[in-house]
Amino acid sequence: MTADREYYDRLFEGLSLDDEKYERLRAYEKLLVDWNEKINLTAITEPDEVALKHFYDSVYPFTLVDVPKGAKLIDVGTGAGFPSCPLKIFRDDIKLTLLDSLNKRITFLGALSESLSLGASCIHGRAEELGHNTQYRDQFDIACARAVANLRELCEYCLPFVKVGGVFTALKGSAGRDELKEAQNAVRILGAEVAQLSDYTLPNGDARTLIVMKKIRPCPEKYPRNKGQMKKKLL
Repeated sequence: MTADREYYDRLFEGLSLDDEKYERLRAYEKLLVDWNEKINLTAITEPDEVALKHFYDSVYPFTLVDVPKGAKLIDVGTGAGFPSCPLKIFRDDIKLTLLDSLNKRITFLGALSESLSLGASCIHGRAEELGHNTQYRDQFDIACARAVANLRELCEYCLPFVKVGGVFTALKGSAGRDELKEAQNAVRILGAEVAQLSDYTLPNGDARTLIVMKKIRPCPEKYPRNKGQMKKKLL
């Protein structure tokens, strides 16, 4: 299905989709599809599906939470830039850092940032390593992640980046509440508390859960652990 301006207007109704935002999203779509022929970025390439399952699914959850003006945000395991790059198109004041462990994706993100004037800092590395780097640890108002890992592991990857008083925002599917039950111990150990839990559906009916954790004290220094240690002993 072709996603024209009328389709976008219906989809993003109430989200202030002006001409500039629309054109930047369409440019994002074209870059994503073109680069996807060279490197595996996404299985979703139909224009209407990209608009719904990548762009809308990235932007809408952040209308449910407070994103302070000028917030420093790190997107952990960002892949092709979701959710933070569509969000940046709607909230240009955000200072954006994109983190991914695959260099090919970082190359794409660098090209995307330049083409769309996102001003993003694109970092190639592993969260469990950079989480110990003082340049990144405790430095962000918001850490976010979408479809990266189970929430229990995701807390350990993301919370070390968040400054005390900041939040970790996890975009989850229909199993989000179940994952949160299993992650309660990890949340506590890593110095956070659940501040918000919101269930919603996409316009096509797909269920989503938004989980926001506020960091109330510093993470213990030994976290994050490496992936092997995480698997061996779950928090």
